[in-house]
Amino acid sequence: MKNIIRKTQVLAFSTLLIVASCKKLDINQSPNNPPVESATVETLFPSAVISTVSRTGGDLSIIGGIWAQYWTQNNNSSQFRTVDSYDVQATSNFINGPYAELFSGALTDYQLGITKSVAAQDWRYNLMNTVMKAYTYQVLVDLFDKVPYSEALKAGANLQPKFDDGYTIYTSLIAEIDAALAKDYKTNPLTAAQIKTDFVFGKKGTSAAVMASWEKFANTLKLKMYLRMVNAKPAEAQAGILKLYQDGAKFLDEDAKVDIFVDVPNKSNPFYEYNFRRLNTPDNLKASSTFTSWLNQNQDPRAEVYYGKPNPVPSINQGDYLGGSAHPEYNNAVNVVVNATDAVPLISLDEAYFMQAEARLRYFGGAGAEVLYSDGVETAFSKLGLDGTTLLSTTYKYPGSADEKENLEAIIVQKWASLFGSHALEAFFEQNRTGYPKTTTLYSTEAGYTPGQLVYTPNGVTGAGNFPRRFVYPDFERSRNSNTPAQVPIYTKVWWAK
Repeated sequence: MKNIIRKTQVLAFSTLLIVASCKKLDINQSPNNPPVESATVETLFPSAVISTVSRTGGDLSIIGGIWAQYWTQNNNSSQFRTVDSYDVQATSNFINGPYAELFSGALTDYQLGITKSVAAQDWRYNLMNTVMKAYTYQVLVDLFDKVPYSEALKAGANLQPKFDDGYTIYTSLIAEIDAALAKDYKTNPLTAAQIKTDFVFGKKGTSAAVMASWEKFANTLKLKMYLRMVNAKPAEAQAGILKLYQDGAKFLDEDAKVDIFVDVPNKSNPFYEYNFRRLNTPDNLKASSTFTSWLNQNQDPRAEVYYGKPNPVPSINQGDYLGGSAHPEYNNAVNVVVNATDAVPLISLDEAYFMQAEARLRYFGGAGAEVLYSDGVETAFSKLGLDGTTLLSTTYKYPGSADEKENLEAIIVQKWASLFGSHALEAFFEQNRTGYPKTTTLYSTEAGYTPGQLVYTPNGVTGAGNFPRRFVYPDFERSRNSNTPAQVPIYTKVWWAK
């Protein structure tokens, strides 16, 4: 996957070299290998963004989708058996690759971009880099709990940085976002060439529209981080969210996404590139009965978009990759539908609506929660070219219950149903945070099983009921950094988990 990422970054740099101004190189410096320190903010930023989404929308979404039980290992192949059995070890490329790339690629570039932006008082790129740095760090914290932060990204000044706890990193990142939002990032417009280097909002075309979207993205990311804190730091979560509303914060009214992928090797959607093109087969991941049983029960038409088949979708019971002899119907299970040109969401519009619905439910007595929930459901359908109006008025109608938990479950389960594909990692995080969809001690073949409840894989190595909650630290980090925390089991909850 490392080569895939680097080649994708070459695409980013090639695009940028066309639109960015050329600079003279030292005569003794190879023009093919310029030092990263010589890069401009215009080249650093898109390279870092591609580095982030190549992981969050690629192998991490594949893992997140297995653990959120959208898809499962094909019984006739073996690529993801360790993931589906919760046996992801410290030597696994599933862990090593994202950890190395997000630190050495994405975060290093964002931090250098911030340093250069501050030096030039370029508050536009300062905000853009700060938001994406926070987004990327949040992913790492949510996966590993504690990671290097306060002593990290020092350009080699500290090769053994300490590991900060997740809460400290979260609050520090929010402070960084607030500081960036306090600067004047609107007065000096982005040039047309600079707008082209923004793979997230650059298609909006004007500097004012681009920077307005980055402000909304920043606020929405803060909302997400505060919601992550509701179990561990409820008072701080409430205070932070209330302040957003008191300050009149505007949230995303569109997807924050990277939508530049084409159906060409090394330039396609990273999920597609990793699972289909690089592995040279479409058959590694099959529809999971956990999700398809829920879609089928509700006669949800998204099944045909997600899996290419209307209900009932032929599927495999989650993690039952050794059960083919007892279940010959597994040979008819359908593949996951992910296209080469699919965008990679950072925060989708429907996700933003669901977050706002939860905030309204928790802190405003539920006022406005139903409208935002409905907006989320309708958007989740419409982005797939479907109409969810009928289901929203019947099966998916907002409960409006006196029991807040019932309303919260409806919001989160609908969010789960919407995060399929290159956004699946978020579904894994949200299940850890909220406990929804619920887990069950029953397996999906047993009488009494409730469709949509997460089941423990029959080949699990962690012990019944011990679902994966985090990543373990890579061996290469433990061997080179004596400050790496002691390893804990993969089912150990991260700091904010329910």
